[in-house]
Amino acid sequence: MEFHYSTYRIRLRHTFTIARSSHDYYDIIFVYLTKDGITGVGEAVPMNRYGEPFDRLLKLALTFDINDLDDSGSLDDWLDQLLPKADSCRSFSMALDTAAHDLWGKLHGEPLYDRLGALPEKTPLTSYTIGIDSIDVIRQKVTEAEQYPILKVKLGTDDDRAIIETIRDCTDKVVRVDANEGWDLETALEMCDWLATKNVEFVEQPLPSSDLESTARLKEQSPLKIIADENCLDSRNIPELADAFHGINIKLMKCGGVREGFKMIQMARELDLEIMLGCMIETSVAISTATHLSPLVDYADLDGHILISNDPYLGATVDGGKLTLPDGPGLGVTLRESVAEPMEEELA
Repeated sequence: MEFHYSTYRIRLRHTFTIARSSHDYYDIIFVYLTKDGITGVGEAVPMNRYGEPFDRLLKLALTFDINDLDDSGSLDDWLDQLLPKADSCRSFSMALDTAAHDLWGKLHGEPLYDRLGALPEKTPLTSYTIGIDSIDVIRQKVTEAEQYPILKVKLGTDDDRAIIETIRDCTDKVVRVDANEGWDLETALEMCDWLATKNVEFVEQPLPSSDLESTARLKEQSPLKIIADENCLDSRNIPELADAFHGINIKLMKCGGVREGFKMIQMARELDLEIMLGCMIETSVAISTATHLSPLVDYADLDGHILISNDPYLGATVDGGKLTLPDGPGLGVTLRESVAEPMEEELA
């Protein structure tokens, strides 16, 4: 098996702002695993929130060595050898895991959803994310999201009520709110009571991940469901979340890939937690990977590829909010343009 990588800059259609940060672009890394002339692709997106900046991903890619890998065994054998080489970097682990799943599927003529026991016709609707912005731009974003029946709205600012009122002036669509740890308990209690009158379905990560005790108090009193995001990295977190949240948001980039994501789904079901599949700002490689898992969950927020202007791959599509998986083995993604766009600045 051979390894190589490329860097790429994905550009946002609008500046993407949440309670913590703003971005116009993200520098990412694609990794490729090749065996018998067949190549699988994976994607790593930097996550500064979790100590994984781009320079860490680049260093891992530059020094990655699989000369000692035995590729004669099963897919699980591959993963058991590959993932420890990611040096506990979850996003790089995601890229390796995805590339291995893609390669295995291509070599065996098997779509990923078949391996997972997921029915492609059961993919859910995805929400469309409205980032924090000026009122005029928020109105524009709602107009651009006309075909999507569910909106996910980023809050966690002093203007939260004005943002929701603006959206309600434009549409009566179902809204999901994500505060990205931006509230304290008092604010969260007031906002949940108010949002419950605004056709809001649930609230994602209202309080800091460090304050699980207050989140449990909020769950007891809130008229809306509370969904964990920053509190939920991988399966090890799930047992402690059952008393504080109604559900979890699984992001493959955070948990390290398909194998761990599937384990999280199984564990959450055992604890009667609802499940959402979410994403970072990602291309169709990572979004398509998550879409293969989406028939197994309750909610989807898989719009990262829609929010960028230069997606180099074709994969999962969205029509009227409905996710549709591509045909073909593995991930089913195909390259539409070069992924060798040069970086515009020197990166350490």
